[in-house]
Amino acid sequence: MISRHGTPEHLPVRPFVALVALAVSVATFLWAGTAFAQASAAWPRVSPITIVINQSPWFGGFSKVVEAYEKETGNKVTLDVNPFAGSGEKQRNSVRSKEGQFDILVMNSAWLAEFYHGGFLTPLNTIDPAFKLDPQVMSYDDTGYWDAARKSNNAKTGVVYGVPINGNIQVLYYRADLYEKAGLKVPQTWEELAANAKALNSPPNVYGMVQRGARSASDISYDWMPYLHSHNGAIFKDEKAGDFTVTINSPEARQALDVYVNLAKTVGPPNPGSYGQAQVIQALLTGKAAHATPVIAAWPQLDDATKSAVVGKVNVAVLPHGPGGRTTPTLGHFIGGIPNNIPKDRQVAALAFLRWFQSYDAQVKYAQTGQPPIRSDVYAAAFMKTPEYRWSPAVLASLPNAKMMYTVPEGPQIASVLELRLNQAVLGEKTTADALNTAAAEIHDLMQKAGYKTARLPPLK
Repeated sequence: MISRHGTPEHLPVRPFVALVALAVSVATFLWAGTAFAQASAAWPRVSPITIVINQSPWFGGFSKVVEAYEKETGNKVTLDVNPFAGSGEKQRNSVRSKEGQFDILVMNSAWLAEFYHGGFLTPLNTIDPAFKLDPQVMSYDDTGYWDAARKSNNAKTGVVYGVPINGNIQVLYYRADLYEKAGLKVPQTWEELAANAKALNSPPNVYGMVQRGARSASDISYDWMPYLHSHNGAIFKDEKAGDFTVTINSPEARQALDVYVNLAKTVGPPNPGSYGQAQVIQALLTGKAAHATPVIAAWPQLDDATKSAVVGKVNVAVLPHGPGGRTTPTLGHFIGGIPNNIPKDRQVAALAFLRWFQSYDAQVKYAQTGQPPIRSDVYAAAFMKTPEYRWSPAVLASLPNAKMMYTVPEGPQIASVLELRLNQAVLGEKTTADALNTAAAEIHDLMQKAGYKTARLPPLK
């Protein structure tokens, strides 16, 4: 059952065979050995659950997997589907109520820290002491774990609070057909990307590089993060170690922003400050972009003939890096967590879904919808070696280096500062040095008021 802004749409009624299968598994449990009995009852019947989630490029794939769960287990799931910001607000309101409305929160990396730091989630081991993340589930910078004492995501010292729902990271989309015609090689560095983008820039038909320059909740700041991190820059000196010295105005950060702004000015479309994620994806779909770096969740549209003018013409590679750096995509992923203000029977039912979702078979189904699976072993499946899944090697190679944009609950406020100042740099209203100096002062002030031990670098000249 899918609810979009409160409007229910009924999925197909489950076949009677699901009840028969349940009866057989229960009967088997009565006479079989313990191990076999546990395997037969792996997906027990549980209470209906409601999952709050955002409408996104990957939602279609997730909803198909939910349908498969319902058919396989006989359990009912309602999806409460909302715009991105609306989903976050619903989750914030629900966890602060006496009893939560939702059983699984699909939390984006943008607001994940708020829920961990706020103590709104239930450790999954308190619902079932035997539960653990499957070893094949990828770490996503340890964001399924939380160490409440150290206030950090750490798989070694923390406990499991969530299961990855979608492994969204940025990758480099490039026009393989234009590369072949021009005799270009896939870039390893941003400098090489800039050269390739210049060679393919042919406005208004094709722009060498299309980036997110718009100011929103998280557009230009998210798009720029791989440039910053791959130039060995960062917002803070050492966030995970608790060193919140503001370093966003370091020489490395200015170099990263110079590269970004130069691409926008020399090989980007007109009005780069108006391009958000939707506009970047549309430029790819219409053949207007020779390069772009949206999240991998956008991929299925590129090979969909009903949506794309470049079917079979686009390939994916790992992101370039700066001098002495490495490819560092920013996590734009989602973690499924269970709130602590819902009854135990609903928590048990929610965990039953998360346990099923992380299984190999479920992730094969997810991958077959065109979305990146959360398990590393699924990438080795035979079907993932076909041209349809030519994006998968780049995703698998990128994930070990993927990094959170921030890990503090003040993250959205930090992003708001960066959105304004980076947008001003792209528009030419501020120099890159001025934009970063202003952002550093504002972030430092924000962190001081929030009670963090912090400092900041001297202003860039």
